[in-house]
This record gives sequence, C-alpha cells and structure tokens, in this order.
Amino acid sequence: RDIVRSLAVRTEESAFLSVRRGDETVCLMREEGSFPIRSFVLSEGVRFPLGVASAGLVILAMLPDAAVDRYLEGAALAGAALDRYPGHTPPELRERIAQTRATGYAVNPGLVVEGSWGMGAAIFDASGQPAWALSLTGIEGRFSAERRPELGRMLLEHAHRVRSEEHTSELQS
Repeated sequence: RDIVRSLAVRTEESAFLSVRRGDETVCLMREEGSFPIRSFVLSEGVRFPLGVASAGLVILAMLPDAAVDRYLEGAALAGAALDRYPGHTPPELRERIAQTRATGYAVNPGLVVEGSWGMGAAIFDASGQPAWALSLTGIEGRFSAERRPELGRMLLEHAHRVRSEEHTSELQS
C-alpha cells in the first residue's frame, strides 16, 4: 500500500495495484492522487480482459511470445468483449504490445473511456512471470507526450520497489 500511495503522491494521479487472474486483471488497491479532476474507470474489484486497460496490456505484453499468440488467437477477446472494448482487435493489440515492450510500460490512450488515459508497469513473480501491475489513470491532458516518459519512469521505479522480496511475499499471502 505504501508504494501505491507513494506513486499517487509523486504523480498526483490515481494509482492502482492489479493482479492477473487467468485471462483477466483484477484491481486490488486504489490510491487517489491530489489532482482535482479524476478518472473513475478503475476501482477495487473491477476486472478487465488482458490487453484492455494499461494493467492488462502491460501484463499481456510481458508474457512470452507463445503465450501472447495463444491469447490473441483464442476466444478471450472475441464477441461481446470486442463489442464492449473497441480498438482491441488482435492487430491493434499486437501494435500496442510492441510499443509496450519497447518502452517497458503500457499506455492506454482513452480506449476504455474517452478522455481517460492510463499507464501501467508490470511486477514479476519469483519465476519471472508478470503477475501484477501498477497503473495510473487520469484525464488526457495530464498524459501529454512530454510527461509520459517521466510517468513511465516513476511507474517502473515503483514496480521495481514492489519486486523486492519483502513486498512480493506480502502480495502472495
């Protein structure tokens, strides 16, 4: 909780901790930032398919290629999920996965709710698999091209702090 709170304080955005559960992410924790306009797309208990929202995108992107291929070729994002989340076709996701892998963090440019942006960084378990994600959400104007690298750096820094033995053992309990 202290790390999620620190991320919210340093960025002034809402910060979250999510966990992978099969082909979904589930938000476990939310800390509000101090910026007065907030995005309420994500809260504790909310689930999204992998690839949808920044936490699910960064977890999907950090999986091995074979796992990504199985997921994108499967029915996980078919039918109702694609209707509910336009902009998440396998080709679109593959492009965002490549961008995420290049920077180390995911960016969701208002694809779940227009005007609400998100960014995420993966937290890896002891076997090196992406099991959790830290993420930020806020209004579009707060996620400018100039600010995104700094937000990404802070996300990665905080995700690294969670990876310490002390904190990942807390997450697994």
